[in-house]
Amino acid sequence: MVVRAVSAAKRGATPAVSRSALHIAEDSQTQAGPVPITLDDLNAADRAAFVAALAGIFEHGSWVAERASSARPFATVADLYDAMVEAVAAAGEAEQLALIRGHPELGSKVARAGAMTAQSRREQGSLGLDRLSEEEFARFERLNAAYRARFGFPFIICVRRHTRDSILDNFERRLGNDPAAERATALREIGHIARLRLVDTVDGPGKPKTDGRLSTHVLDTVSGKPAAGVKMVLKEIGASAEGLIREAVTNADGRTDEPLLAGGPLRIGRYQLEFHIGAYFAARGTAAADPPFLDVVPVRFSIAEPEGHYHVPLLASPWSYATYRGS
Repeated sequence: MVVRAVSAAKRGATPAVSRSALHIAEDSQTQAGPVPITLDDLNAADRAAFVAALAGIFEHGSWVAERASSARPFATVADLYDAMVEAVAAAGEAEQLALIRGHPELGSKVARAGAMTAQSRREQGSLGLDRLSEEEFARFERLNAAYRARFGFPFIICVRRHTRDSILDNFERRLGNDPAAERATALREIGHIARLRLVDTVDGPGKPKTDGRLSTHVLDTVSGKPAAGVKMVLKEIGASAEGLIREAVTNADGRTDEPLLAGGPLRIGRYQLEFHIGAYFAARGTAAADPPFLDVVPVRFSIAEPEGHYHVPLLASPWSYATYRGS
């Protein structure tokens, strides 16, 4: 298979090794990203080391780790995550508001200046929110100001689960929420952010699900066999532009050797998968018009479930095609 990723973050990390409690917090973060520590290490650590190692899971909320520490030992990473979420849910309104207000605004002057935690810099940088054009920056500034004036805290969304268009759509829509509903939404988004950070930080059994997957296959309905050698192009469809994500060619099974997207949450947004079936049928000498009736078949679809599996197949002849969401 030929695959070209235009923009992909390297997810490699140094394997965790046994280490004393004193070294856990020291090793848990690097400039490149979190170095995984083991759940066993966290269960065995003293309280101070446990809290220091997980202090950044909830932005400026080390008290969350401190309260969760009393629920040890944790059998799974998901159990640890649940204990931290429960600590937030059990907190008073003042503490919850302080946790919300501890998050930076999106695409703001703070983001441009880099005055954020390492985790927030990586998350906003993954979507280019630290490199906005002047026009984009002005739009985010207007939305940030309107949102803060209405609710008294920054707009929070799990950037790693959204495209930029999806973030802006949510920004506009959530301005219409009442304050209580928006506080609940902000806390829910903080939970999504924390889950991804925890999975990146802690190695151990039973991690909560954070990965989605996009796959495809192509069936030649003339021969009734998988279509090998079909070029496809995956794009993100934005409000004003298209962005190339990946190119691939189907293998002998009519599939790609690896999913088109995997290894993290799928970003909520609109996409287009283009199948070059005209060239495929021409190469096989299948009777067709000249020029072919179908050349490139674009399938436009949306992703709404970041942790879901989206399978977008194509059943094609030189004259017709069909698609559906498979599994």
